[in-house]
Amino acid sequence: MKKALLLINGAPPKQPINVEKYTAIYCTDGAYEKALKIGLKPDVVVGDFDSIASTELPEVELLHRPNQDFTDFDKCLQVLQARGFESIDVFGATGLEHDHFLGNLTTASHFKEKMRISFHDDYSVFFFSPKVLKLNAVKNRMISLYPFPLAESVESKGLFYPLGGMDLDILGRVGTRNHAKDDEVEISFKKGEMIIFVSKYLKK
Repeated sequence: MKKALLLINGAPPKQPINVEKYTAIYCTDGAYEKALKIGLKPDVVVGDFDSIASTELPEVELLHRPNQDFTDFDKCLQVLQARGFESIDVFGATGLEHDHFLGNLTTASHFKEKMRISFHDDYSVFFFSPKVLKLNAVKNRMISLYPFPLAESVESKGLFYPLGGMDLDILGRVGTRNHAKDDEVEISFKKGEMIIFVSKYLKK
């Protein structure tokens, strides 16, 4: 399976990333300098190059995408899809401007049926959930279920606060700050979209 690491222009991770599991490292032009500072060596840089200091980068493939109708994150996902990548781990999607973060979620929603996109920050991993999801090795981890904007008939097994077929609504009830009481958690819903957040740290 072709799997990419993608760094975009939010807050870079503080912890080292194991790059051995990735086929390639991509970044937006605005994240290139951040990549170097945390020890990443991008293979491909994508964007309109309004943020990067130099377009003369040795041993780096530069893909100039000037179309202002799409964000650089969107442009990266377009390239990765066209090149046959099936799984994308995104770093740098959070931590700075909150409107960018929300926009990143919307962008990812457009590609979620074509690639498995997981977001990573220093606190959690989060992703758009399939209609049936099984999580392993998550006992005592914080797990949040966030409708985007609606998720109907949500069921769960293995959570401290079980959801027995309830509807979640971004303007009503959401499923944040739950946690896993079992090592294995199952989540399902019948209609809508939902983002799952899994904490990287055990609940104290």
